[in-house]
Amino acid sequence: MKRKYDLIYQELVERIEHDEWEVGQLLPSENELKDQYQTSRETIRKALNLLSQNGYIQKIRGKGSVIIERNKFNFPVSGLVSFKEIADKIDQDVKTSVHDLSLVNPDQFLQTHLRVEQDEKVWRVIRTREFSGERVILDKDFLIENRVSGLTIDICQDSIYAYIENQLNLTISFAKKEITVEEPTEEDYQLLDLEGFNNIVVIKNYVYLDDATLFQYTESRHRPDRFRFVDFARRHH
Repeated sequence: MKRKYDLIYQELVERIEHDEWEVGQLLPSENELKDQYQTSRETIRKALNLLSQNGYIQKIRGKGSVIIERNKFNFPVSGLVSFKEIADKIDQDVKTSVHDLSLVNPDQFLQTHLRVEQDEKVWRVIRTREFSGERVILDKDFLIENRVSGLTIDICQDSIYAYIENQLNLTISFAKKEITVEEPTEEDYQLLDLEGFNNIVVIKNYVYLDDATLFQYTESRHRPDRFRFVDFARRHH
């Protein structure tokens, strides 16, 4: 026999999937749902937690539970593709904004991650990706200038990888990746639409050319409700 909160969860899912509430609308409050279902507040909380875990709602402090978009985009974890290549396959309004393109001397952090000396120049590219009017990805790219020369705002708005391969005639070969879940930084809050979100998914990439030289370190910072990170694995016998 199913527990009461499971039954309430399933009924709320059916109501959401039949568009009783639109994306961005608030669910009735815990008190209202408690009265509707004639049950305890604790039972309603358990049902709402299931809705949150399964991507139907986002709990926003001080406001309540908001219906969120359920069509998460698949982001390949193991592949090495540019954002433009992914965006071209998505049936959504996608916009890239370049917030910073500058040549900098690497600080200690970049010297370590890019294996460069302090007097070498590094491109710093800060971009946000907007899906249907919401800024949900912050890309922070750092590229060694003596391997990737001549970057412009237009190139960064389009595709850095296309420029590297088609204009500079270099071959991008492989990347080492690290995925973490972190608390958003001040910069994340400033550049992304993060109201109500307390964590962010960060994919760190170390990207190499075909001669095995490291040329790029990047952090791709994703709002967690809009993406599903996918991989395909096969067991070798």
